[in-house]
Amino acid sequence: MLSVRTIVLWAIGLAVVAATSVVLLLITLGSGEPRDGVRLDVVRTASGIVLGTGGAAALLLTARRQRYTELDLVQKDHDATERRVTELYGKAADQLGSDKAPVRLAGLYALERLAQDNPAHRQTIVNLVCAYLRMPFTPPPEVRARARVGPRDADRYQELEVRQTAAGLLATHLRPDRPDAFWADIGLDLSNATLVKLTLTHARVRSASFAGSAFVGSAAFRGTEFTGTADFRETCFRDLADFRRVRFGDSVFRGAVFEGGTDFGVHTAAALAGARTRTRDVRRKWPAGWVEQAAEPEWAVLVADR
Repeated sequence: MLSVRTIVLWAIGLAVVAATSVVLLLITLGSGEPRDGVRLDVVRTASGIVLGTGGAAALLLTARRQRYTELDLVQKDHDATERRVTELYGKAADQLGSDKAPVRLAGLYALERLAQDNPAHRQTIVNLVCAYLRMPFTPPPEVRARARVGPRDADRYQELEVRQTAAGLLATHLRPDRPDAFWADIGLDLSNATLVKLTLTHARVRSASFAGSAFVGSAAFRGTEFTGTADFRETCFRDLADFRRVRFGDSVFRGAVFEGGTDFGVHTAAALAGARTRTRDVRRKWPAGWVEQAAEPEWAVLVADR
């Protein structure tokens, strides 16, 4: 296929040849009569058309060159932005690996800013935060006077602060009632994590896996919507589990254990087959259609009410 440049050069060449040929023809054949003036006007018009065609082709070539230049600048700007994002992401990830809690907190806030300014990278950053929360962790003991704890427990309290900050950042950006901060279409993988006093209320999440996780302290999901699958298999709720007004696209609680109070509300549609609960004297409210069936002392399984 001929290039635009070649076509333009041919057009201009043809125009010049045609114009020159016509002038020579008039000089050679012209008789000086009035009708020769008419012929000249016709030739001028034809030449103008030919030259105009060449000019249009030249303009087309210029426009295409300008377009290529603009696209090249856009690509270079995009590449520079991506390199900058990658550098910031790598630096923040390194901060999360620090042995100093303040540095880890700084890394979390840097990742939050990066995700807020770069929507295309939000899921990747959420994945990193979730991976951090999935790392092994033993919560510190509940004590009244933290000033008396030893250095080891002090480190655990600091780590707890970092982890609750991480969970809080996720919860903040998953609430659609905060449009300026909302991160849409996000999936969570918090499987096998130890989550302390998790509050994920009034959020909207594409899908979430809490399979094998342990919830220490209250776990609040009130008013949250899981548009896809919410996986709570083999999850342990050690204290209050609040699922009131939660909307599930699909859910699975097979093997989940409820050790404390539980409140699903009547209208929450959850698949509780295979879940177990302690039968001690705590508040337990299950969705309509689910009842407890005694299995062993102090324990019952959830079954569909036939």
